[in-house]
Amino acid sequence: MIALWLPSGLGNAAAGGDVVFPTDQVVIATADGKRHIFDVELAVTPEQRRQGLMFRRSLADDAGMLFLFDRAEERAFWMKDTYVSLDILFLGADGRVLSIAEAAEPQSEVVIPSGVPAQAVLEVIAGTTGRLGIDGETVVEHKAFGNTP
Repeated sequence: MIALWLPSGLGNAAAGGDVVFPTDQVVIATADGKRHIFDVELAVTPEQRRQGLMFRRSLADDAGMLFLFDRAEERAFWMKDTYVSLDILFLGADGRVLSIAEAAEPQSEVVIPSGVPAQAVLEVIAGTTGRLGIDGETVVEHKAFGNTP
């Protein structure tokens, strides 16, 4: 079964939605030993997950949204009402990158599947994957994954 979350955008009242997101930081640790700090909004409730980054007109190079789920299963996202292109990182329960959808097309209703069971999803601005060298050896560090120092 694929869990279909149809979000994508940083959605708050000022950005066109009425959902409030808590904020936190993640570290993206790439295979070359570099650590990149990102400010993220957390999508943990059904309402937050539905809104996602919809209606956002921009996203900083060091910002994103972390979607957290109770269990790993195949996930699918879309870009409806999302105005910026995103890289979508599907993550395991340990924060490891399992699959990546690069440069998702803004406002597209095409479903983007994880292809594997994922426990979390990190959305960042398109081009981040290539710029930082994010691949299957990359780990996202956050307290939700129990891998923070």
